[in-house]
Amino acid sequence: MVPYSSMFILSTTNPFRRLCHYIVNLQYFEMCILMVIAMSSIALAAEDPVQPNATRNNVLRYFDYVFTGVFTFEMVIKMVDLGLVLHQGAYFRDLWNILDFIVVSGALVAFAFTGSSKGKDINTIKSLRVLRVLRPLKTIKRLPKLKAVFDCVVNSLKNVLNILIVYMLFMFIFAVVAVQLFKGKFFYCTDESKEFEKDCRGEYLVYEKDNEVKAQRREWKKYEFHYDNVLWALLTLFTVSTGEGWPQVLKHSVDATYENQGPSPGYRMEMSIFYVVYFVVFPFFFVNIFVALIIITFQEQGDKMMEEYSLEKNERACIDFAISAKPLTRHMPQNKQSFQYRMWQFVVSPPFEYTIMAMIALNTIVLMMKFDKASTAYEDVLKMFNHVFTSLFSLECLLKIMAFGVLNYFRDAWNIFDFVTVLGSITDILVTEFGNNFINLSFLRLFRAARLIKLLRQGYTIRILLWTFVQSFKALPYVCLLIAMLFFIYAIIGMQVFGNIGIEDEEEDSAITEHNNFRTFFQALMLLFRSATGEAWHEIMLSCLSGKPCDENSGIKEKECGNEFAYFYFVSFIFLCSFLMLNLFVAVIMDNFEYLTRDSSILGPHHLDEYVRVWAEYDPAAWGRMTFTDMYEMLRHMSPPLGLGKKCPPRVAYKRLLRMDLPVADDNTVHFNSTLMALIRTALDIKIAKGGADKQQMDAELRKEMMAIWPNLSHKNLDLLVTPHKSTDLTVGKIYAAMMIMEYYRQSKAKKLQAMREEQNRTPLMFQRMEPPSPTQEGVLGQNALPSSQLDQGGGLSAPEGGIKESQSWVTERAQAMFQKTGTWSPERGHPEDVPNSRPNSQSVEMREIGKDGYSDSDHYLPMEGHGRAASMPRLPAENQRRKVRPRGNNLS
Repeated sequence: MVPYSSMFILSTTNPFRRLCHYIVNLQYFEMCILMVIAMSSIALAAEDPVQPNATRNNVLRYFDYVFTGVFTFEMVIKMVDLGLVLHQGAYFRDLWNILDFIVVSGALVAFAFTGSSKGKDINTIKSLRVLRVLRPLKTIKRLPKLKAVFDCVVNSLKNVLNILIVYMLFMFIFAVVAVQLFKGKFFYCTDESKEFEKDCRGEYLVYEKDNEVKAQRREWKKYEFHYDNVLWALLTLFTVSTGEGWPQVLKHSVDATYENQGPSPGYRMEMSIFYVVYFVVFPFFFVNIFVALIIITFQEQGDKMMEEYSLEKNERACIDFAISAKPLTRHMPQNKQSFQYRMWQFVVSPPFEYTIMAMIALNTIVLMMKFDKASTAYEDVLKMFNHVFTSLFSLECLLKIMAFGVLNYFRDAWNIFDFVTVLGSITDILVTEFGNNFINLSFLRLFRAARLIKLLRQGYTIRILLWTFVQSFKALPYVCLLIAMLFFIYAIIGMQVFGNIGIEDEEEDSAITEHNNFRTFFQALMLLFRSATGEAWHEIMLSCLSGKPCDENSGIKEKECGNEFAYFYFVSFIFLCSFLMLNLFVAVIMDNFEYLTRDSSILGPHHLDEYVRVWAEYDPAAWGRMTFTDMYEMLRHMSPPLGLGKKCPPRVAYKRLLRMDLPVADDNTVHFNSTLMALIRTALDIKIAKGGADKQQMDAELRKEMMAIWPNLSHKNLDLLVTPHKSTDLTVGKIYAAMMIMEYYRQSKAKKLQAMREEQNRTPLMFQRMEPPSPTQEGVLGQNALPSSQLDQGGGLSAPEGGIKESQSWVTERAQAMFQKTGTWSPERGHPEDVPNSRPNSQSVEMREIGKDGYSDSDHYLPMEGHGRAASMPRLPAENQRRKVRPRGNNLS
């Protein structure tokens, strides 16, 4: 509650004010107001503008009383709760509350005047009732995201105010020049043979289409758009800048002769230079600059709203993907010896997919080969091809149903689409052959062409483009809602002001026709949509001016409808819609396509779709978990910047895994969302602890920011994305840290023994020192005694590929033994040898083959003189390996 007295009489402890404050802050109060706004908007759209006293309008008037009463109650309790105007946070200190006050006051005044005998005939009442159309704007402040979009639009207009001033200045200059050139020269006589007003008298003969001759009266008129003064010149130039009707204006300007004289075809062709210069300056230059600035400032305003957070836009987009990402289900039969499994292997194989794609392309070509008045033989050939393709696609559906099963087959939307297309094609063939074409279902074949979208999914770049289009559509709802609100307001205003204009079939020059008018809400929307596309909007504006005949059922005595308000109505609509609102679509799409102008090595949300696709290959059942060894293999099959790539050196891969530091569950698995979030954090360097930084503190800061940006994010999902784990928990980073230590040690020891052997080979045998070899040296020297080819294959000392081979399992065994020996030691708990086994229910960890495709870069590292255990590293429980280990050389000390 505001800590000030309300209206000088209600203190903060006043029971009535506390009751009002309680009602305003109820959880469902705003929701109820939104529902009343929605119902009020529906009632406005349902009114009949032609017959004010219709039964429908009388019923809706009672509903309007109820809606106005609810809004009045809301306004009063907010005034009591917040106070009026004198202190901070008062009711009238908020512009949205001022809008509510204007709308409610206008409705109350309109009701007061309607009840009196004088108020029924004044046009002011109609104007006050039009204020009700502002009620939908009350929803803006109640929907935070919609308000954010609206604020971006308003701030964009503020920022482009300078260019708008320059635009108007140049427009004024061209208007003044046009007035000097064409003032009083846009008159004409309906009889084209007469050039002067004094000769435009009497009647002349007009030949109709049926060779009928009719006498019509000569009239001296002025063209609809002219340059007789600066205001009309501005309107004409604005119409020309929208690209509507400008050829006709150009013709009138070229034909213009002198003041108060009729036109002469092509009298001054040089006047066309004026329009060429105008088009270069305005539609080609200023309008595009204005639109570009609107788009840029709209994007900048969106970024300013997130300035208080350290996460950048690209980082937020990637994390948002990780929050909503889910693993894909890829059905695979469990029994690999069954017929269903062999069928599944066949239908998911690349040759089968490519064959189906080729058939789709050929079928589309056949569909394109139809033309009118084709020969019977040609039609029969196309029909035969249609039957062949239908049979092949039916066979495809049957094979996939056998491979996946009925339920799993229909879980995929593409399979449902294929099945409906095939079913429609079969039905079309049966109806054509046996049903005498009682119904035409051939249009269902056209859906086969839509299957070409599958071809687009094969290419990486095109797949990214499609994904970006989808993301753009996801970002458009609130922009679309704002544009829909603009159309709604202008449609209701048009119904109230221009809905009673009569429709006369004889009036060929009128743009208000049976299919283009403001008589109903939907017709008004279609008229505005046509105007938004720029199709003859200036003719509709001229048809809505004053002096137009009224509808017979309107009950208006003056018999003249229309309003000069049409100038402001249509010009403002074209400006807001064509120059501003519709360009918000461009702004949103450009925002999502920003990666096209960014370094491709920087991770973006368009890369993350590959992670979901590759994960499904290792986790076909979509359990959301896989072993950390499978995770390593998966990362090697994913291209940078998200994955590691097949050519990534093992040490570089290990360092990436160290930074990820994923928690490993008791069953040695990692989670889908946790892995994706760790990849995003390491790729974009989001709150990664470096040097002596506290990892837990960095995680806590990230969790806090994520809760602020995504307030609806549950704590369970937050724990999956940023997992709070103790220093004693087992993580992927600790496992691969141990493997790195063991590999460093192995390579260092191998280099030492190689140098020792070379030194012994150079020293005469009689001077060599005869000492019994240590167990370690004995095992390794035994390997060195083998030929070099055998060393590479079985000894494990030479690793040209740089990874840990299958025969080198002694390294992983020693890593496990080191984990078992170190346990969960910490400086405060003594030496590792003194710590008992704290995990009785241990499970085995299988170290799979890692680094098969890598290469060794050990020559770039100095040999290690010694090694030590990682004191804070947890114990990794393991059981005896099943692999066969060499009896010698596996006891490292």
